[in-house]
Amino acid sequence: MFHRVLDALLGCWHARYSFPITIKGANRGHAAFLTGTYVVCLDCGKELPYDWEQMKIVRAKKSQLAAVGSFSTKEASSL
Repeated sequence: MFHRVLDALLGCWHARYSFPITIKGANRGHAAFLTGTYVVCLDCGKELPYDWEQMKIVRAKKSQLAAVGSFSTKEASSL
């Protein structure tokens, strides 16, 4: 929460975005993992999840963030 306040006061306002980008396949970043689509802030380069149905940037819920975190901590199995 402190990070959001600090970003609001001193960081980028994310006012200019790229066109929404949809990633198909297994190599999705954090932002694309939530909805499959993301936009990039043209000022700072941050990727933000985008929902085509609502046509807006969406924020991750805590349950979704926990799911993303559990995928990143798993080790790949060797065949």
